Amino acid sequence: MKFAVIFGGSSFEHEISIVSAITVKKVIKKHQLQFIFVDSNREFYLIEPQNMKSKYFSSYEYKKAPKLTLKKGGFFYKSFLKEKKLDFDVAINLIHGRDGEDGKMASLLEFFSIPYIGPRIEGSVISYNKLFTKLFAKELGVEVIDYITLKQDEKKAIPFEFPIIIKPLRLGSSIGVSVVKSKEELSYALDVAFEFDNEVLIEPFIEGIKEYNLAGAKGSSWHLSIIEEPQKEEFLDFEKKYLDFSRDEQVMAANVEETLKEKIENNFKKIYEALFMGALIRCDFFVKDNKVYLNEINPIPGSLANYLFSDFDQILQDIATNLHSEKNIKIDYLYINNIQKAKGKA
Repeated sequence: MKFAVIFGGSSFEHEISIVSAITVKKVIKKHQLQFIFVDSNREFYLIEPQNMKSKYFSSYEYKKAPKLTLKKGGFFYKSFLKEKKLDFDVAINLIHGRDGEDGKMASLLEFFSIPYIGPRIEGSVISYNKLFTKLFAKELGVEVIDYITLKQDEKKAIPFEFPIIIKPLRLGSSIGVSVVKSKEELSYALDVAFEFDNEVLIEPFIEGIKEYNLAGAKGSSWHLSIIEEPQKEEFLDFEKKYLDFSRDEQVMAANVEETLKEKIENNFKKIYEALFMGALIRCDFFVKDNKVYLNEINPIPGSLANYLFSDFDQILQDIATNLHSEKNIKIDYLYINNIQKAKGKA
C-alpha cells in the first residue's frame, strides 16, 4: 500500500512532528511512503525519502523541494509544465499539536475527499482541549482526576493542596507543564504555562499514582497494543516523553493483573469507538487504589506509538482498508425548483 505521511505544521510541536516522521520512515517496512512537509507558513512540500533527515529541515533546504497544491482528490505538483497528482492510496496525519490535532488537517482532507488515517474533526476538537477531554470522558463514564481551569489574569482560588500540576489547556508533548510544590513556585509556573496558552488546567498532583499507556485502533477488528508503564521520576516531561520516542524496538509490557488490564482496555474502547474510528490513538491512564482515570487522549501519538505493537505494518494496512467515508449527499435542487414553480403560478 502507498501512504503519504503529512508532517510539520504551524505548531509548538513542529520539530517533534519532523522527528516522528523520520522515525516512521525507519519502522514502516512493507509499504511505500511519500512525505508531505507542512512548513511554518503552511506551505506543502514533497520531500524525497532520502532527504528525511532533521538537518534538511533545520537548514531550510526543504524550500528547494517541489511545492504541492491541495485540491479535490489529492495533492498536485508541477512537472514539465504539466500538473501531476501525487500517487498514494491513503494519507497519514502525523502533525502533532496545532494544525494536526486541532481539526484543521482533518477538515482539509475531508473537504477535498482524501482518505486518511488520523483523528476526524470531532475527535480532534475534543482531544486537543484538555477541558473538553475531561467532560467527554465523564460523559462516557470514564473517571478523571479533579481539576479546575484558569484563564490568564483571572483571579480564582485553587481548591487543591500542594503539590499541584499545571498544564496549558491546548498543547501536547508536556510542553509548558509544571509540578508546583509550594505557593512560592505558583506564579512562575503559571507564567510558563501562559506563554503557550491563555488558559490552563490545574489538577492535584497525586503521590504514588501509577501511569499506564495503551495505544490502539479498530479496523476489521480491534488492534490493542501492549500496556506500557512509563519509567519516570515525577511526571512525563517533554524530554522523557519525546526525545526518546524515536525508538524502533518494541518495549516490554507492564506487569498488570488481568482485571486491571481489562479495565484499562474497556475504558480505551469506550473513548475510541465514540469518536476516533479511522485513527490510531494512545490513551494515557492513571491508576490509584485499583481505580482507572483517563489522563489524556493523544490522537496522534509520537511515531504513531509503533513501538507498542509487534506488527505495525499490518495494523496500518487494516485501518487503511477499513476507513469510513462520508455519505454522499445528492443535491437535486428540488426544494428551490418547487419554490420557483410556486412563484410562477402565483
